[in-house]
Amino acid sequence: MNSSLPNDGNRDPTQLRSHRWFGPDDLRSFGHRSRLKGMGIDDTDYRERPIIGILNTWSDLNTCHSHFRERAEEIKRGVYQAGGFPVEVPVMSLSEMLMKPTTMLYRNLLAMETEEVLRSHPIDGAVLMGGCDKTVPGLLMGAISADIPSIFLPAGPMLPAYWKKTTLGSGTDAWKYWAERSAGNLCDGDWHEIENCIARSAGTCMTMGTASTMACIAEALGFTLPGASTIPAVVAEHSRLAVATGRAAVEIAWARRSPSRLLSPDSFHNAMVTQLAIGGSTNAIVHVIAMSRRAGYPVTLDDYDRLSQSVPLLLNLRPNGQYLMEDFHRAGGLQGLWLQLRDRLRLGGLRVGGGTLEDSMQSGQIIDEDVIRPLSNPIVPHGGTCVLRGNLAPSGCVIKTSAATHSLLQHRGPAVVFEGYADLKQRIHSPELKVTPDSILVLKGAGPVGAPGFPEWGMLPIPEKLLKQGVRDMVRISDARMSGTSYGTCVLHVAPESAIGGPLAWVHDGDIIELDVPNRRLQLCVSEELLQQRQQQWSSAHTVPSRGYLRLFSQHVTQAHEGCDFDFLEGSDPGLEPNIF
Repeated sequence: MNSSLPNDGNRDPTQLRSHRWFGPDDLRSFGHRSRLKGMGIDDTDYRERPIIGILNTWSDLNTCHSHFRERAEEIKRGVYQAGGFPVEVPVMSLSEMLMKPTTMLYRNLLAMETEEVLRSHPIDGAVLMGGCDKTVPGLLMGAISADIPSIFLPAGPMLPAYWKKTTLGSGTDAWKYWAERSAGNLCDGDWHEIENCIARSAGTCMTMGTASTMACIAEALGFTLPGASTIPAVVAEHSRLAVATGRAAVEIAWARRSPSRLLSPDSFHNAMVTQLAIGGSTNAIVHVIAMSRRAGYPVTLDDYDRLSQSVPLLLNLRPNGQYLMEDFHRAGGLQGLWLQLRDRLRLGGLRVGGGTLEDSMQSGQIIDEDVIRPLSNPIVPHGGTCVLRGNLAPSGCVIKTSAATHSLLQHRGPAVVFEGYADLKQRIHSPELKVTPDSILVLKGAGPVGAPGFPEWGMLPIPEKLLKQGVRDMVRISDARMSGTSYGTCVLHVAPESAIGGPLAWVHDGDIIELDVPNRRLQLCVSEELLQQRQQQWSSAHTVPSRGYLRLFSQHVTQAHEGCDFDFLEGSDPGLEPNIF
């Protein structure tokens, strides 16, 4: 493989993709040009220039992206500076906090929209504006499939939050203080004060949740400019990044630097190593698998587990550690962290702005070794995220051991079973619930098909009567996901899911379950004969939606270990360019 992407764009305007719309001297192109002129756009604005689509996921209902109107204008400035013509195109904004039942239900819809917006319009290159959890994989999946030159602008993390003398991290500290309130240790007034200050600015969660994880993965894959993944959302440096990204978009359009020329098996190797070293969200495993399958370099759970056994967790960031994203940025960011991982990375991985991963690391430095730990002092020496298998999860499941209680990583206990989220919500805090600290909480019906949409229900709440006894963690098992900002001994993504007849569906109250993370095993301790009997007696309670997108989703979504993409969207075929008659 070449050490860098050749700039084979010869700046011949007739070779631009948009020339097919605007260049010919025919009636159809006359119509295209005349409608632009109806908007006040002159020939000199766009003729013989790359047209750069700015795919903006701004929304009044998406806090993470509330600064994107301003950033879009800054991107345009960069595009103009580099001699391109910017066009802003709104695409679906997936607001993690406000969309129900889960933004994961709509990740594939954004991916489809991104792919079709890029393919159907006269766009030579694109800037993808995202940040809030599912917008990142959705935009990247669509761009990979459309295979049009694209560069990603991360939203950036919000500023650190403060309550009295305490530094707060969004998400992680919400779970922590809610548990204390449920235990009777936090008054309503304090809880209200925390609510008022925990989200301090525009931007994504400043912990290592899914948003920050995916921004780092986007940079590891080569889709961003160097250092882009950790810059806080509302600082001047982020505005300068937006302008620089606009300039770069014009260059990649001329060079025709498409995702298929950027991505390789090395790219996804680097993404996985980065995710493990930063203690990234388990959600990212699903997204990386989905992106890799679209690119034609499929990643598996076994790939993750193999790397997990050798890659240390080096980033001291909540929920795995102490600090927040701005601290990571000031400590050296990804370029600094990668310096510690040279022997585990594939340094020839290509970057959208040109050069390789090794080139990107040249300016790297580690400024604070308590934030970015040296190899001699890791947060966890290896295995921060592990893949388990057994008769309860034959296709695999995951656990983030770096955010779990060590003493629970080998545990046997009786199951307390909830047949769905409604059942969980109704009974979990009942004084009559038969549960002890040794119990294992089991939630069914929370997978891609069953929920539907694979929501973040995997951090099952600790029953209030146990919280009041001082219990703060238990083994919890589900076919759901968990917020990347969460923590606890939570076994997630159990596959196949219960709604389609996975073994999780056959668990009964009182069954003994054995969790053995060191040996990568999750076992339902019931005889094979009894399991077969339960399987024969089982029938799905899941009802296929009658219409619309939900019906499409239920019929075509793949399982967690396959990326939860639509089966008809996998593969590296970019499809046909639109006919222009």
